[in-house]
Amino acid sequence: MSTPALGGRCFCGNIHFEVVGPEKFACFCYCGSCQRAAGAPVVAWATYARDTFAVTQGEFHWHNSSPGVTRGICSNCGSSVTYENVKRPGEIDIAVNCLDDPCAPMPRAHIWTEDKQPWFQIGDDLPVHEKNIG
Repeated sequence: MSTPALGGRCFCGNIHFEVVGPEKFACFCYCGSCQRAAGAPVVAWATYARDTFAVTQGEFHWHNSSPGVTRGICSNCGSSVTYENVKRPGEIDIAVNCLDDPCAPMPRAHIWTEDKQPWFQIGDDLPVHEKNIG
């Protein structure tokens, strides 16, 4: 039995994509880079094999946001949709809320909490990591 593809899009709908799961990992990220890129105190990401991800409509603007990191952004609406890090070749992170079904990947941890805004409270029992896992 094959795993069905999950669809997704940016905010304006200019970019559509598909990815085949299940996800390898899903988490809440509080790093300063994600906060700036999303304009939010936390971003939920799901990690998939890069070769299972395909853009089905539109084109990303690829932004090198920091050394070794490339973010896929819609040049029309500014949505930050994907994250890739050279330290994790063969993987791509997708912003969970860009998926058509954002409940499909279930976050399993909080990462980079050393950058978390002091007024943001974590209210679940998931593992908390000051930096990344691994």
